[in-house]
Parts: sequence; C-alpha cells; structure tokens
Amino acid sequence: MTRTRRPARLVPALLALALLPLAGCTDTDTEPPPPDPAPSAAAATRAPVAHPAPTEQPAPDALEEAVNEPREDSVYPDVGDPGVDALHYDLSLDWDPETRVLDGLERVLLRATADDDTVQLDLSPALTVRSVSVDGEKVDFRHAGKDLYLRQDVVADERYEVVVSYSGTPRPAAAPTTRGDFSTTGWTTTADGWTWTMQEPYGAYTWYAVNDHPSDKALYDVTVSVPSPWTGISNGELVSREEREGRTVTRWHLAEPAASYLVTLATGDYTSAEATSASGVPVTWWVPRDQPRLGSGATTMARELAWLEERLGPYPYDTAGAVLVESLSGMETQTMITLGISDYTLSAAVIVHELAHHWYGNQVTPEDWRDVWMNEGMAMYLQILWQVEQDGGDLETVLEEYAVREAEERATAGPPGDYDPATFGESNIYYGPMLMWHELRRRLAARSGSDADFWALVRAWPASRDNGTADREEYLAWVEAETGLELSAFFDRWLMGATTPARS
Repeated sequence: MTRTRRPARLVPALLALALLPLAGCTDTDTEPPPPDPAPSAAAATRAPVAHPAPTEQPAPDALEEAVNEPREDSVYPDVGDPGVDALHYDLSLDWDPETRVLDGLERVLLRATADDDTVQLDLSPALTVRSVSVDGEKVDFRHAGKDLYLRQDVVADERYEVVVSYSGTPRPAAAPTTRGDFSTTGWTTTADGWTWTMQEPYGAYTWYAVNDHPSDKALYDVTVSVPSPWTGISNGELVSREEREGRTVTRWHLAEPAASYLVTLATGDYTSAEATSASGVPVTWWVPRDQPRLGSGATTMARELAWLEERLGPYPYDTAGAVLVESLSGMETQTMITLGISDYTLSAAVIVHELAHHWYGNQVTPEDWRDVWMNEGMAMYLQILWQVEQDGGDLETVLEEYAVREAEERATAGPPGDYDPATFGESNIYYGPMLMWHELRRRLAARSGSDADFWALVRAWPASRDNGTADREEYLAWVEAETGLELSAFFDRWLMGATTPARS
C-alpha cells in the first residue's frame, strides 16, 4: 500500500521519490462517518433488485485451499470472529449512482471452527439486512452496530451456506490512525457517484457481510451491475460482460483465496488497456474513459512484473492489473491493484511495490495485524533496489538516509512489531523491516561470498506457504532454519526495540 505525504526535507535526486513514505490508503476528502448512520430514504423505498442466479460453487480441492484457522486479532480484536472460516463469497452487487443505493445478495459458504449457537459476521450499520437464511432456511438475526449475529446452531468443522439480502447507502469506516491524510477505510463514493474501496486493516464490512480479518482467506465470485456505459470492476478474471436493460453486468472470478482487505470493487465509466508480461501473464488496466493515456501503465506493469519474477519467482496468479480511482494512494488488492490517479501512485516505483505484495502479503498473508511489517518491509526493500538499479546511486547511502527517518518514525509510532494501534500504517512498518532485511543480506553475503543465499531465502518463503497465512513466530523460525543462524536477538532488536539498531 502507498501514501503520498512528502518528507520535510529531500536528499539527492534518487531519494526524492524513494523517501516518500508508503503506509496506507489515503482519502483526504472523506470525513470519518458517524458511529451509526441511519439507512437512507432511497434504500428504504427502493424495490428489491432481481439478482442473477448464483455462481457455481468452487470445486472441492479449491475449497480446501480456502480452509484456515482464523484468530482474534491482537491489535484490532473487535473486527473478525475466529469462530468463522469463510471459504467462498458469491457477491451480487447492484449500484445506483443516482440514489447512492447498493443492493446486495451474497452467499457465503463457511466452516464453523467450534460448536456454537450463533454465527457472527461483520457488516456496516449503514446497510439494512432484509433477510438471512442458512442452508435454505430463514433464520433470526440481530444487527448491532457493525456486528451481524445469526441465530443458528453450528457444529465444529461442519459447513454452512449463509445467504444475506441487504441494501443501503454505504459509508466508509473510521480508520485507526491519527494521520491527516488517512482517516477512513472501505467504501468511498465520489461526488459524481463513482465508487472504490480500500480497506486495510479493515473496512470490507462497509459493503458486504464478511469475516473481516487477514487470517481468513476465501475464494470470491463477484457480479456487479451498474448503469451503462459504466463498468463494475473487481478481482481476478473477467468471466463475462453483458448489457441488460440499460445496465452493464460483469462477473469476476478470483481463483485463489484472498484476505478481505485484498478484495476490491470500483464502479464508473471505465475503459481498459491490455499488455502481456514476458512470462505470459495478461495485464489489464482499467482507466477512466476520458483519460485513455493512463492505459500505458499496463505496459509498465508488464515490464516491472518481469523484473520481480527474476527475484521472487513466477507470479503467483493467472492475471494482473489495476483499476485507477479518485484517490492519492494505492492498495495491493489481489490481482487487481487499486491505484489513485497521481504522478506518484502511477509511477513505476509504486507499481513495483504493489506488485511485490502479491508474493509478500497476498500469496502468504499475516495472521495478525501486528505483523503487517511482514508485507511492507520486503515490498519496500524491493522498491528501493529497483530505484537504485534504474536511477543509479549508492544503495548504502540511500539506506542510511532511511535509517535517519526510521529512527524518527520508531520514536513516534513505536517499533514495527509493536506499533501503537492508533497509528496504523505509519512508516515504521516499512523502514525498519526493510533495513533489517538488508542487514541479513549482508550477514549472509559475508558468510558465503555472494547474495545467492539471501535471494534463495526471499524467493522460497512465499512459495512455501502458497495461498496460506503465517505469523511472525512461524516466519522467523523458518528463516533461522533456512539460514542455519540463531537470529532471535537480531530480530528482536529490529522488530521490538525502542530505538533503531546500529547498522553494520
């Protein structure tokens, strides 16, 4: 993910871009929403939408890839429920930009992780639930704040199909940060009715009922209906596009599990531009119809994807792309990156950063928000290596400048592995882990005389946990086992220390 707040001072030309902090989804035009917005009058009077038939359930082996052991978050425990393991979301979403009403019908195949008499999902109070059924039978429910409780007996490891019908005018959620450039997450509606979503660390619940936690990865099929000539865009492969009674209906299929914060939805008057990477990955950029020149980013993405594949191995998904939105930030949403329209967010450096997350963050995802550094440190390091390679200059000089900034960020927001929950997305989760990986690289090179061991390590980790999740204990123990080094004190200093460790 990226942000665009500029540092107080800039160093040589190479660093002018590099030192831009990268730490969250920004939305400078949206104020935090009220705690419990009332349903809109339009939502209350609008007739229910005739949603299309559900998509076919994924094959059993695909569903097995979506089985997780969700956990309660140590930083934001009020979002997500470890009792639910969502396997597949089938979302049918109808957006009316004139009335600002979203009408949704979703089918969630979930696995209960324990015996219980209640199923809990996250869903914004701005959305009104019309009905809920479980395995074809209507059930009682209670929608209290952002929590949707279904009165249903469940048995551990059994699977259930939950169908939720709802509508309303979505509102973004207040973000856990004190930054002036990042105040909300989730659904955003622009002045002319276009919409987009960015939802880290949470906020998917602002537009559908979800177990909104990174430890619960699921498969997705999304159908979007919008007035023609607009297009609805989501993750994965565009399966079909049809015109029905003045509306455009698109179907999207995400073939590999994704955490809810990596799901995207955007609607507006879009056109697309295409390219193909050197390895054959199709790349699609969705750009506003009146700005077709922005479609050149598809070629840039295809080129930078090749650069990353040389270091990280084959791209882990079948498709890549981006949807451009009215924001100043970017988000590594799975297979379909959500990018704001600005010189910085559309730069090749940011494209490298967000694509790197498809290995570090998407292919293997942290089980808890305390470990967001697992995503950001490596993505930031790869971005800086790319910039030095492209622009010239000395890597050690660049990193020394970052070390100065890292000390300031650590003092303000806390160490990257134990940050202040009210300051999510500050640069401490980027700079410290980036410097840590460089120090480990130098240590391994001093032992072997080359960088081969380090890059083998970087390449092997995501592939070893393909479509999975991990916490820091598992990750760091794996690094120690692969390197044969005892690194407990090293990791503790970099991730948990009150001050920035000295660089060798």
